Amino acid sequence: MKKRILKIITRITIIFLAILLVLGICTWLYMQKATFGSLPSGKNMVQIQKSPHYKDGEFQNTLYTPTLAPGYSFWGEIKKQFFDKTVPTEPSNRIPSVKTDLKHLPSDQNLLVWFGHSSCLLQIDGKKILIDPIFSDNASPLPNTVKVFDGTNTYHVQDLPEIDYLLISHDHYDHLDYETILALKNKVKTVICGLGVGAHFERWGYPKEKIIEQDWNDDVVVENNFTIYTLPARHKSGRGLKQNQSLWASFLISSPTLKVYYSGDGGYDTHFAEIGKQFGPIDVAIMENGQYDKAWHYIHMLPEETLQAARDLKAKSMVPVHNSKFALAKHTWNEPLNELTRLNAKYQIPLITPVMGEIVIFDQHKVFKQWWKENPAAPNK
Repeated sequence: MKKRILKIITRITIIFLAILLVLGICTWLYMQKATFGSLPSGKNMVQIQKSPHYKDGEFQNTLYTPTLAPGYSFWGEIKKQFFDKTVPTEPSNRIPSVKTDLKHLPSDQNLLVWFGHSSCLLQIDGKKILIDPIFSDNASPLPNTVKVFDGTNTYHVQDLPEIDYLLISHDHYDHLDYETILALKNKVKTVICGLGVGAHFERWGYPKEKIIEQDWNDDVVVENNFTIYTLPARHKSGRGLKQNQSLWASFLISSPTLKVYYSGDGGYDTHFAEIGKQFGPIDVAIMENGQYDKAWHYIHMLPEETLQAARDLKAKSMVPVHNSKFALAKHTWNEPLNELTRLNAKYQIPLITPVMGEIVIFDQHKVFKQWWKENPAAPNK
């Protein structure tokens, strides 16, 4: 009897281990797909290892930055993200947008066009600068997951003009989109990104001479009195099992007529005040505001932290981004903009909140309609 039980247990164990092995092999094979990009190697690793921000085999934030705040657990957050249906996260109606002819923008104006989430096209002193573009239907390597809201994908790469500079803040899927980057290959003159991110571009067929990988506090001189600075952020990176192998960043575009800052993703920290002290006042701050949770606030700012960061930067105006295109957190789709406008009664920072695709001329003082209030969250199915 004991031998029989032992045989059954042994068979079950073998079957279980075989299943795990098959799943492991299938996962490994799937992760060889191009969408996952590549880890840096060779000469790129030599450059990375010289960075003061690369320690113990990965990039580090300036201050200790746990993924989860004290009092929260990994499995608790997994359960909340996948099984908590109490908060409706998607809009009930189609998100409004405006279809602009991007190839014939007014050439004498400094302007911005927002495409939802963090994707923006800037025209500054005649240069076309594209930030963290995502024009595909989902922000994930898995099909039919993290899908765009209805109405937020009316623009495509073919709608864009030629791009002088493509800025990539970090390599997460909602900021570095494989399909979009592939389609942009012949439209982009120069890519500026953090150390290690260039490995993805090289795998996807971009020539090395097009890619400028930078550490924090490096810069690219565009022309006389026109510089793009790569600056600190407080975040993480990674597209596979090995995390933090490329550097996350924020950017300052400083032209003869305008200073525009882009925060990228990240938690609140002292770097905003330091950037404000060095470069302020900032004319326009494009700031992360959305897809947040108190559990993650070390790596994603809450709305009041976003406003405080803009104040630290000495920002004259702010464009809130990282919202209105995907449901990546357990808040209603329009909570980020509702909360920001409510809390701004205290901060009084002029907010630039265009409809997707709308042209924003920076030197025109326009009052923006609170379009998100007209579209409540849809009940959960």
